Formats: sequence, C-alpha cells, structure tokens
Amino acid sequence: MFMQDALRLRGVSKRYRGFALEDVSLTLPSGCIMGFIGENGAGKTTTIKLILDMIRRDGGSVEVFGKDCRGMRRSAWEDIGVVLDDCGFSEELTAIHVGRIMAGIYKSWDEREFERLLGSYHVDLHKRVKEYSRGMKMKLSLAVAMAHDTKLLILDEATSGLDPVAREELLESFQDFIQDEGHSIFISSHIISDLEKVCDYITFIHKGRILFSEEKDLLLENHGIFHGTREGLAELPEDAVAGVREGAFGVEALVRRDRVPGGLALDRAGLEEIMLFYSREER
Repeated sequence: MFMQDALRLRGVSKRYRGFALEDVSLTLPSGCIMGFIGENGAGKTTTIKLILDMIRRDGGSVEVFGKDCRGMRRSAWEDIGVVLDDCGFSEELTAIHVGRIMAGIYKSWDEREFERLLGSYHVDLHKRVKEYSRGMKMKLSLAVAMAHDTKLLILDEATSGLDPVAREELLESFQDFIQDEGHSIFISSHIISDLEKVCDYITFIHKGRILFSEEKDLLLENHGIFHGTREGLAELPEDAVAGVREGAFGVEALVRRDRVPGGLALDRAGLEEIMLFYSREER
C-alpha cells in the first residue's frame, strides 16, 4: 500500500531584513522521524512556522500529507500535533482545565489518552501551569499534541529543559508513537544525542540553507574522521573532505568514505561532529 509523505518542502524561501531562508527542500516519509538541526538563528523555527502556515512563504511549496498547507481544511489540522518552545497556555489554568478546553477544539479529542499521557509523564493534573517547571510545561504540551487523532507531530525543542531520565521517557514515547506506519515526527533539537538515538532522517540547516537532508544511518556510514598531518590531508581528493579542524599537533578532517581509498583508516564520525565540521567548512 502506498504511503503518502508526511511532509514535503520544495524550494521554500522566506526573506526578512538581515536574514533569508533560501531553497529549503526536504521530504519526511510517513512512519519516520526526522531530526532538524542547526545553530540558533539558522532558520529552524521559521521553517516550522512556514509548515504550520503561521507565516506566509515568499516562494516554493509546502505539502502536508500531499496537500498544500495553505489550502488545508480545518479538519486536516486535527492530524497534526504541535509543540513549540513556548507552552502557550494561560498560567492560571490547571491540566484539567486545559483538557476541557482542548475537548472543545478537537473533534477527535481523547480525554482518557490525555490523562494517561499526563500520568506517564508524572504531571500533576491539579497544579496551575505557573507552578510547573519548564520541563513539566513541555510535557503538558506534548500530552495535548498527542491526545487527538494525531498523525504528524511537529516538535520545536521538545526535549529542552528536561533531565536525562525524562528525555529518555519522551524518546521512548516517540518510538511508540511511530509504531503506527501512518505516524511521523518532525523534531528540532539542540540535543543531538537524542536525535541520533531515534531519528531515521537528519536535515541540517545553516544560515537559512539546507546543507544536507539524508537518512541518518547512511549519513553516519558515509562519513569518518581523518587524523593526520597537513601533508597527509593534502593527498586526499579535494571533494572527499567535508570539513577541517587544525590543531597544534596535526589536523582532523571530516571525510566522505566513498571518495577515499579503501585502506585509509578513519574513526567513526558522530552526528554532532558531522554538523560541526560542515558548519565550520561553511564559515
């Protein structure tokens, strides 16, 4: 059975004074998790707002489940759960109040699922939002995002402010969520180790441009770290080197394995190293 892509962006642009998002293209297949990485100010939140039609794009196309996000009916938005970096709920509300409000917004709202999620996240239903820590506010937002007929989760820094144990619990809940092949997750995060654990695809945005958008396993498999001298580095094909870091005792370089001799010894490159080397090369 053909599964439609959850997200598809083609040549998307948005221009502000002093910043431009240019030619942003990516595809998130259904049933997968895509990690969206990049430094502060790279354009992650702007891209998410364009996907959600919160701001108007200057060019390109944004499709959610094959439909242009501009023309989606209200009922189609019920398929999307969103967690932004700001909780957004009134500080005076309790989680119970939030649930009652959401029941009036979403036709597919599932109160039992909402309360189950809050219980699994150890969120007190009777405390007011202003009494929650940042992490608890994030868990409340996640419970809201997942307690209706959600097929696509869009998360902006959803694991920030959480301790390692709480982050691990959330990552497990994400993996449970995508056991249904019709479910997908698009998540931005500065905690690269979290994304390396759970993501199927990684997209790296730098200064408003996509530097790569690839399957995570292939990305890790196709890159390695070279340690050696400047002379040794100079012997490698120029198009094999994705980034260089020089030190007092030699050089480190991010190298594409398929473009160097098979006998060359390379160390494993982690996702964070790949990101840092690519951004260093761009600078």
